[in-house]
Amino acid sequence: MDPKQLAAEKAVTFLDNGMTIGLGTGSTAYWAIEKIGEKVNKEGWKVKAIATSIRSEEQARGLGIPIVDFSSVQLIDVTIDGADEVDAQLQLIKGGGGALLREKIVATNSKQMIVVADESKWVPSLGSYPLPVEVIHFGWQRTFEKLELLGCKAERRMNGAGPYLTDNGNYIIDCAFGEIQDAPSLHESVNTITGVVDNGLFIRIATKLVLGFKNGETRIISR
Repeated sequence: MDPKQLAAEKAVTFLDNGMTIGLGTGSTAYWAIEKIGEKVNKEGWKVKAIATSIRSEEQARGLGIPIVDFSSVQLIDVTIDGADEVDAQLQLIKGGGGALLREKIVATNSKQMIVVADESKWVPSLGSYPLPVEVIHFGWQRTFEKLELLGCKAERRMNGAGPYLTDNGNYIIDCAFGEIQDAPSLHESVNTITGVVDNGLFIRIATKLVLGFKNGETRIISR
């Protein structure tokens, strides 16, 4: 089995019938949504879900998973989502799929966040993967310059000939910092730049990591 699918299906074992679930975005979260759909259709689970992206919402609706409006939910029981990088402190870089802002809103309004990933995403320190930063259109060039002053090589994410747009209609600047020595400090520095909406560092948010390995094993790490 694909290690991503293995991790995602293991993570679903931590869910229960009747929960309100946050549905992540990306190639690993995809498998979690598929498994939750199986629970709904084959086992009769009654759950409510909030999706972190339009594509995850469409996938869930297609599987018969009930999607509810965020305004009707005070607190999500568990969110299952992937990561582009995760370290031993369960600090994450997210946003490769362009959904970091909605992912962070959902995760920070959840009792638990379970991260699902294959072994390639497990790193000794964050930073090999560029840090995605969501920024508004107005004055984005100046925001871009201020991000580079923090010591990164920045690139505006593109979608063919035009700029990539998030589900919120914003740009993403991918910032290559190299090894990140102090993720909480960098998170704060990036988010104090006017024009930045949020960045893909998830600090003290994830509570559990489920790693899938090519040999068919899974490893669970809790914070």
